Amino acid sequence: MDVNIKQIDGMWTLGYSLDKHTLSSTPTGYNEYGHMQFDTTRPEAGEALFQLKYRSDYSQVGAIANQLNTSFGQVFSSASLVIPMPASRTRNRQPVTEIATEYARLRGIPCREDLLVKTGTTVPMKDIESRDEKVSTLVGAFTVYDVLPSGKYDVLIIDDLFDTGSSLEAATTVLKSYPKIGNVYVATVTRKR
Repeated sequence: MDVNIKQIDGMWTLGYSLDKHTLSSTPTGYNEYGHMQFDTTRPEAGEALFQLKYRSDYSQVGAIANQLNTSFGQVFSSASLVIPMPASRTRNRQPVTEIATEYARLRGIPCREDLLVKTGTTVPMKDIESRDEKVSTLVGAFTVYDVLPSGKYDVLIIDDLFDTGSSLEAATTVLKSYPKIGNVYVATVTRKR
């Protein structure tokens, strides 16, 4: 997979994204239901993620996890746990969880879905104007469960898309409040900017 890695900044220790989400998107007209259609060009990582999330092509999980491991495995080598970003939408199979689980398998470390959990509901983030308000709203929606044995753990949060960073900031804030967490690293498949 050809990627264009970029560091993503936030309150986490270190974060990276594999590539842009889209390269271009041109309106092509309305379909018979009145919905605008687009001719969208995506980089390889963006296309793989699109096929996984919106076409339910779970064969993309391995390719994405392998690329995350190839690109970031050594950078995040101190991470002893992988945490999938809790999903904002319920699905029978969560793409981010599948990617995180496969990445953890490749690294030989646990993936813990039960550590950081979204327990609250929030209004749509597009309805909140300020970034700080978004983060504080999201912080209240996450819970960290004390499921880890004694010790200090560096963790890697895996997410699909980096946009404003609000959800990752909130997740990092909640994780850092848990005394068993040391460094919090972030890896996303794609980014909007």
